Amino acid sequence: MEAAKLKSGSGEPNRKKVASVTWDVIKAIAEDKMVDLNAFTAESAMSMIAGTARSMGITVTGDSPLKK
Repeated sequence: MEAAKLKSGSGEPNRKKVASVTWDVIKAIAEDKMVDLNAFTAESAMSMIAGTARSMGITVTGDSPLKK
C-alpha cells in the first residue's frame, strides 16, 4: 500500500485497477517481508506479494522475473 501510495485497495479488483507497481518494487517488498512470510525463496515471496497486490486491484507491470 505504501509503495503504491494508496490508502486502500480497489472495491472491485477485477474491474477497477487503482495503481501499478513494478517487479523491482515487488522484489524490495518481498525482501523486507521475507522473515514474516511463509516462504523459503525470494521468488516464492515475490509471487505471494504480487498475488496480494493483484487481489487489491494493483497491477504489476514489466516482465516477471519468476521462473515458469
